[in-house]
Amino acid sequence: MTALRKLTLTELRLFLREPMSVFFAVLFPSVLVAILGNVKAFRKPDPALGGHRVIDLYVAIAAIFVLAMLALQAAPVVLATYRERGILRRMSTTPVNPVRVVAAQLIANMLIALVAVGLVLAVGRIAFDVSLPRNAVAYAVAFLLTSAAVFALGLFVAAVAPNGKAATAIGSLLFFPLMFFAGLWIPREVMPPVLRTIADLTPLGAGEEALRAATTGDWPGLGPVAVLVGYLVAFGLAAARMFRWQ
Repeated sequence: MTALRKLTLTELRLFLREPMSVFFAVLFPSVLVAILGNVKAFRKPDPALGGHRVIDLYVAIAAIFVLAMLALQAAPVVLATYRERGILRRMSTTPVNPVRVVAAQLIANMLIALVAVGLVLAVGRIAFDVSLPRNAVAYAVAFLLTSAAVFALGLFVAAVAPNGKAATAIGSLLFFPLMFFAGLWIPREVMPPVLRTIADLTPLGAGEEALRAATTGDWPGLGPVAVLVGYLVAFGLAAARMFRWQ
């Protein structure tokens, strides 16, 4: 546990040394909420959105953005680069098992995600009167389940990517379409039925639906939970089988 704690702190320090990573993963989601919240039309209830305001929806989308950025573009690149440079191989010859490096990377990213999502919720609430999650327990469950599913996908990327550059490319190819289906550019509520169905079957779309349900006081439905568990099991097992230490 001491080794894992030290490795986690090291991963956090390394992350904080990258200003662009800190900005896009931690600060940009809150900046996005602030920008959208200052659009007058986005602060008015919209019948097409079930009476919700656009800014109400984008708080959950911004939380999903945090997880997608960390799981698909940060963690896979770090782990693939570690393997490319032989760090994981060298650590396998020491008492510090390289599995702990992966665990430390995941723990560090989850801590960063908690800070970033906390900022998103605070900006939404303080600046634009967006309701905090009415069911805090359900929100925590939805957040953890979404995190697990998306990071399983990220570990799969790290497993198949031969190097850091490839991990960056694969992560980007996944990030943008998945964020589209999460509602970043078009809220899921106004998508055509076909796109809405596809969105419901993606990890970020299902995660956004689960978080928004908890925000309104409900528990995530069986549909999004099943989708998230499916991604967690399928990509988690695939990543475990295919991950190479060298």
